[in-house]
Amino acid sequence: MELRTLRYFVAVAEELHFGRAATRLHMSQPPLSRAIQRLETEIGAALFDRSSAGVALTPVGALLLDEARDLLDRADRLRERVTAAAGSATLTVGILGDSTDPGAIRLAAAYRRRHPRVEVRIRETDLTDPTCGLRAGQVDIALTRGPFDETGLVVRELRADPVGALLRADDPLARRESLKQADLTGRRWFRFPEGTDPLWQSYWSGGEPREGPVVRAVQECQQAVLWNGTVGMTLLDHVPARGLTVVPLIDMPPSRVVVAWNQGDTNPVLRSFVRIAIAAYGAHCTGAG
Repeated sequence: MELRTLRYFVAVAEELHFGRAATRLHMSQPPLSRAIQRLETEIGAALFDRSSAGVALTPVGALLLDEARDLLDRADRLRERVTAAAGSATLTVGILGDSTDPGAIRLAAAYRRRHPRVEVRIRETDLTDPTCGLRAGQVDIALTRGPFDETGLVVRELRADPVGALLRADDPLARRESLKQADLTGRRWFRFPEGTDPLWQSYWSGGEPREGPVVRAVQECQQAVLWNGTVGMTLLDHVPARGLTVVPLIDMPPSRVVVAWNQGDTNPVLRSFVRIAIAAYGAHCTGAG
């Protein structure tokens, strides 16, 4: 029974859908189905009930899921410990804009406790590259925000933050309890330089082409509003500079905090970083502390 096959099984068991599991594993569905069939033959029992209603775990499948998760976790931990013990383990993490996010601080503490011998190098980037140098090979993993072109990357969502319109405090719209994008029609917005990821640019421009000053960093966004009376979007819980205010935008999807890395990267300390990140941000979201 190979670890790779067990990873296939866990993906199908968690998704309860062969197509979604294949997408998650970055493979086509036929070889995944064949791998599961071979595993069922090896075990001598069906692991899934397949019907027109969908896919469900059998009692044997449910038992194997618990055991497989435990075995895979122990195998990953072993690889992490051996890699770290070799004394050459490093991980370069790209962080977008603001490394003071409480989630990032919890993650750093948890990762340091788990891997005290791994050297973590941080590359903090501005708002023009949401992958934080991932595509250029400057980082191993990015702690960033979507959306952006995910081609060739694996992306996991950690948290979703509501957004609002960033306005001067004396702007007539600043007195509103909430706004919609239509309320900002015709206003000048701050925008990112030409060549910035189109999906990223579109999200922070409210899905429309905009005119206004070009910015690269959070502080430049705030100064563009303060000095020019432009508007733009920001995180609802960010404390704006003096003279500015944030009004909730109720028809905008939230900004997603994500962790992203290159497909095919099997670095064990990277895999551990992802698991710890999901736990650190998930605990905050669920109130589990």
